[in-house]
Amino acid sequence: MIYRVDNFIENNINPITKSEYDSSWLVLVLSSDMDTAMIVGANNGCAYTIKISKQLHDDWKMAIGDFIGYCDANNLNGILAISEDEYNDVQSYYAGHNNNETTLRDYEPKILVHSTSMENWHQIQKDGMLKSWNRLNITNKEPIGKQLGDPVHFSDYIMFGGGVSGEIVVNSKQSGKIIMDINAEYKTGARLYFDAEKIAKDGLLVRDGAHMKVKDFLPLEPYLIWVATWDSIGLESQFSTPKIFAELSNDKFDDFQIFDKT
Repeated sequence: MIYRVDNFIENNINPITKSEYDSSWLVLVLSSDMDTAMIVGANNGCAYTIKISKQLHDDWKMAIGDFIGYCDANNLNGILAISEDEYNDVQSYYAGHNNNETTLRDYEPKILVHSTSMENWHQIQKDGMLKSWNRLNITNKEPIGKQLGDPVHFSDYIMFGGGVSGEIVVNSKQSGKIIMDINAEYKTGARLYFDAEKIAKDGLLVRDGAHMKVKDFLPLEPYLIWVATWDSIGLESQFSTPKIFAELSNDKFDDFQIFDKT
């Protein structure tokens, strides 16, 4: 169920139920932030919240439409902190779309990146697929995303991220705590590059308003294009920083694509 509110306070009291949030709630706030296009997370006991800047996020209407679709598809309760006019604009603009549609939009990346530890990469190769946290059936451990306030249902999905975000996750998992420093030394793993168009075409791509992800599992074949590891990108050892590893990997991937097309 989707609820629209004109004003929203980010605390532990749900403005709809007047009690504390449970795991069935998500929030999306349309802001006037002039510094960041999007921020996600859970603060002050609030449900997981996506904050989108109307000024900086060019595709905010599509993001809100995807958020609504994700909530509806998963029987989740969503709170939209937007005006009635903005809500009507979204409904009109998003008509004909859905959060699982099988074609990429003009603004969406054609490559999806997933980073993992070297140990996990060896297991992924054996399995022939990526698996979500819940499909991995790991006991006595929690996904690192829980420290960021990720809702429990996110563990049903394989998450993708560009830039250094995936390497930050790998480093944080190794450390057992969130480390946002992109220049912190860590033990690099594998950075996997996937064909987003093929994933979407086969109906596997899910959008929730903030992320592009795949539910349960993703076979390596035919979606995996290339893999970066410390030795394949020319590092002298497995130790590097998220910034260096991500940048060198992306450069090598660009070279690979050029070579592959010749």
